[in-house]
Amino acid sequence: MTEPARRRPGRRPGSADTRGEILAAARRVFAEKGFDKATVRGIAREAEVDPALVHHYFDTKAGMFAAAMQLPITPQQILPLVVEGPREQLAERLVRLILRVTAAPETREPLVALIRSAMTNEQAAAMFREFITNALLFQVADRLEVPHLRIEAAFGQMIGVVLARYVLRLEPIASASEDELVELLAPTIQRYFSV
Repeated sequence: MTEPARRRPGRRPGSADTRGEILAAARRVFAEKGFDKATVRGIAREAEVDPALVHHYFDTKAGMFAAAMQLPITPQQILPLVVEGPREQLAERLVRLILRVTAAPETREPLVALIRSAMTNEQAAAMFREFITNALLFQVADRLEVPHLRIEAAFGQMIGVVLARYVLRLEPIASASEDELVELLAPTIQRYFSV
């Protein structure tokens, strides 16, 4: 009796879009299991590729989630921008970052779409919640030694601004300049980081 041929790790034969297939598998696995319970190995198994190939295309699970959900930026890009620099300017950096990311339609639209989905679909809400808290907010809080409640309150305030500005289009917040909003919001958000 001959032993069945073992599949070699790496790229599957006959597929030109391995990265796209990994992303499709990631969307299915994240949708089924949520961010926390999804694993790189499970996504690789779903895509029928070696886990090393998944790591080749995506450094981290958070990066893969951001790509699968078409988020404009990854936690690896955000964390240094927020935590590096003088602590007394932390809120200003955070507010400017969120306003700049949401200013351009190509970066705003995927984020707003995910927020809208999370508001109407519990599965989307769970994925978004797990990703935002574990891959981003708690990372920032832990690096800054700030209680998780405070970082969530700051994030909640900024999500409210994004919704008022781009979903509800409330005036005058919808047409306010970045500098006006930074001047208004940064002092309040800075209080969350003063412990």
